[in-house]
Amino acid sequence: MSGNTQSPANTVYVVDDDAGMLESTQWLLESVGLEVKAYSDGRQFLDAVAGSQPGCVILDIRMPGLGGLNVQEELQKRDLHVPIIFISGHADVPIVVRAFKSGAFDFIEKPFNEQLLLDSVQQALQGTPTAEEKRPPDGNTEALIRTLTRRERDVFLPLAQGYTSREIAEQLDVSVKTIDLYRARVMKRLGAERLPDVTGMAIAAGLLDPVQLRDDQTA
Repeated sequence: MSGNTQSPANTVYVVDDDAGMLESTQWLLESVGLEVKAYSDGRQFLDAVAGSQPGCVILDIRMPGLGGLNVQEELQKRDLHVPIIFISGHADVPIVVRAFKSGAFDFIEKPFNEQLLLDSVQQALQGTPTAEEKRPPDGNTEALIRTLTRRERDVFLPLAQGYTSREIAEQLDVSVKTIDLYRARVMKRLGAERLPDVTGMAIAAGLLDPVQLRDDQTA
């Protein structure tokens, strides 16, 4: 990958007051060829992006001075509709709800799975719409499945076939915890309450033949 095109639209901005986390996140992103700019506080970041449109922002929720939610507010005031991936080691439900209501792209808890963060960043840079923006009319199963991201679809089909999180993790060469997170996302995105609902949707959409189900699907 060539990382010489320093366009703000392709740049990942990382804002975290934890120096160690800031450095390791920057290293992780640069290791896959992404252009990264790192800042230790929200005000420094806002001053740096004045007049430009960042590609996406990884933003710590709790920082001295200007916290992540305040930075999000300020970006909106400036009419900068940038995908924000919040990270936090102290996430609670009201904060997560507030972040998403204000248009957050994703919310990832520390310590985060590296692949989960990389997937989220790639989706943000590609301009993946939020679930609300692309939710299809009720009852349209195929359109609903099309709202899944590429990684979510990778999990969706084996899940529908009856494979366990551990088996899917082995297939995709990621951790079980990562699969559990994606499994929860898939079920939430599809409005499925139970695994048989996921299987039924895959069959209804013509993506799965009932004979493809595992013989021992009893989990």
